[in-house]
Amino acid sequence: MPIVLAAIIAAIAFFLLLVWSSHETDRVAIDRQERLVALVVSQMRSAVAHDQESVTVWDDALKAVKSGGSEEWIDHNLGTWMHTYFGHDGAYILNSQDQAVYAFSGGHVSDVSAYDKIASSALPLVKSLRAKLRASDTTGVNEKILTPGEADLMVVEGHPAVVSVKPIVSDTGNIEQVPGSEYLHVAVRFLDGRFTTELGRDYHFEGLRFSWNNDRAPKEVSYALNSASGRTIGYFIWKPYRPGSAVLDSITPILLALLATVLTTIAALIAVLHKRSTKLRMSEAKLHHLALHDPLTGLPNRTLFNARLEQALARQPRGKSKLAVLYLDIDHFKQVNDTLGHPAGDELIREFAERLRKLTRDIDTVSRIGGDEFIIIVSDVTRKEDISNLCQRIIDTIRHPFDLYGSQIFVGTSIGVAFAPTDGLERTELTRKADIALYHAKSSGRSRYAVFGKEMDTILQVRRNIEQDLRAALQAKDQIQVYYQPIYSATDRKITGVEALLRWHHPKSGWISPDVFIPIAEEAGLIEKLGEQVLREACTAAINWPVGTVAVNVSAIELRNPSYAAGVAHLLLSLGMNPQKLELEMTESALTDNSGQCEQNVKALRQLGVRIALDDFGTGFSSLSRLQRLEVDRIKIDRSFIKGFGAESGDEAIVQAIVELARATGLKTTAEGVETKEQGKRLQQMGCDNLQGFLLSQPLPVSELNSLLGEGTPSHAVKGAIATT
Repeated sequence: MPIVLAAIIAAIAFFLLLVWSSHETDRVAIDRQERLVALVVSQMRSAVAHDQESVTVWDDALKAVKSGGSEEWIDHNLGTWMHTYFGHDGAYILNSQDQAVYAFSGGHVSDVSAYDKIASSALPLVKSLRAKLRASDTTGVNEKILTPGEADLMVVEGHPAVVSVKPIVSDTGNIEQVPGSEYLHVAVRFLDGRFTTELGRDYHFEGLRFSWNNDRAPKEVSYALNSASGRTIGYFIWKPYRPGSAVLDSITPILLALLATVLTTIAALIAVLHKRSTKLRMSEAKLHHLALHDPLTGLPNRTLFNARLEQALARQPRGKSKLAVLYLDIDHFKQVNDTLGHPAGDELIREFAERLRKLTRDIDTVSRIGGDEFIIIVSDVTRKEDISNLCQRIIDTIRHPFDLYGSQIFVGTSIGVAFAPTDGLERTELTRKADIALYHAKSSGRSRYAVFGKEMDTILQVRRNIEQDLRAALQAKDQIQVYYQPIYSATDRKITGVEALLRWHHPKSGWISPDVFIPIAEEAGLIEKLGEQVLREACTAAINWPVGTVAVNVSAIELRNPSYAAGVAHLLLSLGMNPQKLELEMTESALTDNSGQCEQNVKALRQLGVRIALDDFGTGFSSLSRLQRLEVDRIKIDRSFIKGFGAESGDEAIVQAIVELARATGLKTTAEGVETKEQGKRLQQMGCDNLQGFLLSQPLPVSELNSLLGEGTPSHAVKGAIATT
């Protein structure tokens, strides 16, 4: 009896334990399913808005709706396509007065009056979006979310639905609209019917259905669909999978029949349940890790970085200890992608991250926030010198070559530093100041670090002012001027050509160096307009000049424009200029653009007869090894090599090698920055074809160049020329 009682007690205890374990397993499984439903609904709200941006951020769509273009085109791209491709149940286009000008509902194009059925539901979202647009509120807009928008859960035509409103805007920025007067695209996706069926099928929710009331059965669970205001519009109800109950049901008959083996059964069942719980925890831990870490490097992503910085700032004492934020990016990372491909770029990112890990402490946070940008949080900093030393160690370590697919790649890194509490105790402000310091470091020559100072904010403001003044200068048409620097034959010192150089005379600041405003023009999207102005003025002026070529610089941004070569051809044809008289100077990075568009433009230009010159030769990425693949007519030897003549740096040997290499490949050579007679004589002896520099002539305005060409002699003492080249 004691043994039987003990066995019964053990069996009862085991059974009670099993019941409890199965209940807990069921609870965990149900909680997980509820979180999964919540995640899917949340993602659907974002997905509808993302689907809209595939057609609403588009010049063609904006032109079509504003001009009342082809209804068939609008329907195909903004209505029917949204239904057939993304599964949207409704699509409506509103004009600037919020009146419907197009409607798609019920699976077909409808009369615009169909919008009246949802107007009252969509009106709050439309008004809110209009207010955002009028205020130019870009909250939430980033590299993935291109435009402001409003979305919410609501009841539409008797269906629970996601309603999303997005503005129809220009993707190029070339079409201007008055903020708040944009055409709006309203998308509707029903959450019952097809969506419910797909959700149940894809995620194995048994008997999933939508209900306006929470009329679930005893063994069913529900999830409330709540709008942004907190109003419940309905429920998803399903019969959850209960792994614990399933196990319990399967072993109960065995327990009743085999009481003698209860202890063995207990051990086996506990092992099974433990294994399942472990898998569940591992799965959840993996999902949590993926949500907070960069998949390429395993480092914390922007979300986790923000959280850790907030925590670190909250714990930041007001004593001597400080907290440092280091903002880093990889110098010339784009060149690696363009020349070796994106797999090599990814491998560089991984190795870069690994070097940062080894240089930091376990208590520090190294995170990748996107692209080639990294941020390090360094806590408990007692001396600023420690951060300076860390930055220098990072820079020195990154200078060591990276082995990528059998090639050694040399890159650098620039670092911006901000300190808390000195530079603030707010996360966004501290990160912004570190970013400003990074910009300052890159502007100062890259591969260095800079600590934030108040003057950096001022410098950034000056840069913004220069951009604004440059836009005004392009409109004024009397500030931007073209100067010309003659190019001379190395043997007889006769003028063989000229190079057009851009100059900006600011009405208040005077002459502004191209080294200052050209990079700003490239970042601000003004370089194509500047380049077109220089090209037109230079070709117009040089038609009747007694020179062989007129050289004009062209940027990689211009060459990436598919219509660039056609534009040059049209200009030459309209002016009646011989294409062989035009020589376009470009850097090696432009000629080796990974997209291939630059190369296509260069081929088209050469077929037209335009000459191509490789500028700043010898300073690019693996220039000598790739020269034979570049379709050019001339090499321009960079002034940095000419300046080194007479020193022990070996620059004369490099220039000699470049000249001989050019001869072997049938190319002409021009040496830039020739300032002394000794340099000119040495270059002539080396066999260099042409010379350019202050020794022969400074850049001249067109009037003085006309006089010089009339005299036909070098002008060593021309006054009033701009010294900057």
